[in-house]
Order: sequence, then C-alpha cells, then structure tokens
Amino acid sequence: MDRVSGSRMGFCKQSAELRIAYIGPHFGEEPPLTRTRGSGTIFFTGCSLRCTFCQNHQISRDGLGEVMEMAGLMERVETMIRKGSVHNVNFVTPDHFFPHAFRFIAELRGRGHSLPMVFNLSGYQSGDLLKLAHAHADIYLPDFKYADRSLAEKLSGCRNYPDVALSAIEETIAGKGFLDSLEDDFFPASQGVLVRHLILPGYVENSLDALTTLFLEFGRRLPLSLMSQYCPVVPHDDPNLNRTLAKSEFDLVCAHALDLGFEHLFVQIPEEAPGANAGKRPDFVPDFRLDRPFTAPLP
Repeated sequence: MDRVSGSRMGFCKQSAELRIAYIGPHFGEEPPLTRTRGSGTIFFTGCSLRCTFCQNHQISRDGLGEVMEMAGLMERVETMIRKGSVHNVNFVTPDHFFPHAFRFIAELRGRGHSLPMVFNLSGYQSGDLLKLAHAHADIYLPDFKYADRSLAEKLSGCRNYPDVALSAIEETIAGKGFLDSLEDDFFPASQGVLVRHLILPGYVENSLDALTTLFLEFGRRLPLSLMSQYCPVVPHDDPNLNRTLAKSEFDLVCAHALDLGFEHLFVQIPEEAPGANAGKRPDFVPDFRLDRPFTAPLP
C-alpha cells in the first residue's frame, strides 16, 4: 500500500510519518549485543505482523509512540550514544519504516558514528527488502517463530510464515554470515546473524520442529537464542497463552537443541526470570507508558 500519498495507514497501522515508542540503552538482549554498556535500542511503533501474543502490543498493535522528525531522532540517538556509550544502535521492528531507517543510518554514519547497526526483525521480510538493507545493517536478529503453518495462521495470520522466514534468514546469512564475537566474553558483536525463537506455552512441538528445521537448513554453527520470556499481557481465548512457560516445557526444547548439536546456543532459563509467575509484570516485559519501559536495574 502507498502510505506516502495522504495519511493512509498500512497493514502495520502506520502512515508514512515516522513514529517512535522508545529510545534508550537496553540490557535484555543476548550478551554479544549488550556486553557491559547495553544495546542502544530504537523501538518503532507498528509492526508488519499482528501476533496475538506480542509482548510489545502497546506499540506493535495499540499504536503507542510519538511522531518524530529526523532531526529529533538524531538528537536523541546521539545523546544516547554519548551518555550511554552503547555498543550498537538497535532498530527494533523497523521494516515498515525502512526508508526512514536507511536515511537515518546514512546520516548517522556521515557524522562519524561507526557503531554496528542492528536490525531486530520478526523474520517475515522479503528477500528483496533485505537485499536493500544489507548496505545499512551490520547485525540481524531475525525471529523464527513457527515451523507449524497452522499455528502461524492462528496466532499471526500468516500461514506462509515458515517459508518466508527461512528465506529471510537465508538472505541475512548470505549478506552478513553468522554472528561474530560468539566465543569472546569481552568484545561485543560487530557483524552477522543470530536467530531467535520464543517458546510458547502449550506449543512445544512447534518449537521442537522449528529447531530441527533450523538445524537442517543452516547447520550446528547457526547462532541460536532460545527465549522463555513469554508472559500473557492481554487475555487470550487460547488457555495456553494465559500462562507462562513451564520449566518442563523449556527443558524439552533446550534438550532437543543440545541433542541436535547447536554450538552457539543462548538460553533464557525460566527460573531466571524474576516475577514471571508472581502475578506481576516481569522485569523483561516492557511497559512503554513509562520513561523507562524495562524496569530491570542497570548493571
């Protein structure tokens, strides 16, 4: 859809105006991204998917965020870089605003900033779009949410998600390779791809099949992050999605990843998520109505 003519809204529920929900250092990404000073995140309003379980529903579905001109964005990001000394600039779900992101990165680099640029993506992107992104992105963090087409249709409205996401991951790897700095505890990552998979409660088979698919397609050296952070933030018709992930479910998926032989595996163990089952919003689930959406204390 042409979002430039007038103020038409696309499937992402956004017009051509750039809308940003949050800018600031974030310490909840994988260690190669955050290291000691955090990842400099820019959370974009809207999304090209409509996952019913989205942890960021306030911005992806409900439209929370503010319209921002390029000059204002540059000022905010340069302040974050200067004060926070972040290791990278992390664009979270930027694909529906890629023209703005591409222009911004060109201007940022023109000002002498050489930090790695991270594209944090849903996995539901076309290869042609990603080919355009290669000139601007250094690191890709794509999701691989589903191997089960029926589940993809039920929860995200896109039955073709597995095929699109596999092609997208293949394109990002072709452009940047696997994530570097995987075996060094000091140097932050500067280039490459790390794939994420969120384990959904009640859908362990989808996760097992997703890991098997990734292994068969990309091999044991693929950097992989298993996330157990799912927390119900809105009521669901599906009772599975009204609870957090059980430790036993996580253990099954993690054991399968180890049995497959993934060599670069990041895991988020459920018991390490304070508050996940205590009837309150866990630290890693953001509230974008706050000045600091992520309430976990800074290191």
